[in-house]
This record gives sequence, C-alpha cells and structure tokens, in this order.
Amino acid sequence: MPDCNDGYRMLVDRIWSRGIKKEDAKLDEWNKEIAPPTELRIWFSHKAERFDEFAKQYKIYLSHKKDELERIKTIAAKKSVCLLYAAKDEKINHAAVLKKILDEFKMK
Repeated sequence: MPDCNDGYRMLVDRIWSRGIKKEDAKLDEWNKEIAPPTELRIWFSHKAERFDEFAKQYKIYLSHKKDELERIKTIAAKKSVCLLYAAKDEKINHAAVLKKILDEFKMK
C-alpha cells in the first residue's frame, strides 16, 4: 500500500503485477529499463541457489545503464526513492541488488 513517506515511488519490474490496478499503485514511474532482462529473470526464477549468479549477471547488465543510474541518483538527491517490486522474498530479488548498486553509485 502506498504511504505518504514513500517519496518517489518507482516500480522496477518489466511486467505488471497481477491483482494490482495501475491507478491504485500511485506510481511516480514504472522503470522497465532498469529491471533485469527477461531471459535473466526467467532463468533466476527466484531460486535461492541461483541468486549469487543472478546478482552477478544483473550487476553486469546495470553497468551498461550508468545514465539511468545517474538519473535515479539525481531524483534520490531531492527525495527518497521507494523501489517497488513484485517478488515475495525481500532479500533474494533484483530490487535488493539494485538498491545496493544505487547506494554504491551515490557514494561516487
């Protein structure tokens, strides 16, 4: 559920979550570009034993998205950014990897 403290609400999935109406999500942005490529997402299939390799491959993908990371960094300098995703596991998912990359990117 949207919260008034969420700041800038960014969905970072390529596909829309079933059961959620777009108008109810209260998104500021649906950023498909920063989401993992479909092939990688399908291969990972949220299997814990594949997470390390998934994270490695996703980081490589993100290394080619520096302009997009810089744009998100600019937004985050003005307000908090809430990364939204559909994965059920809060630790083993692409948004956790993306957050770590964004945190490192902010420090540069």
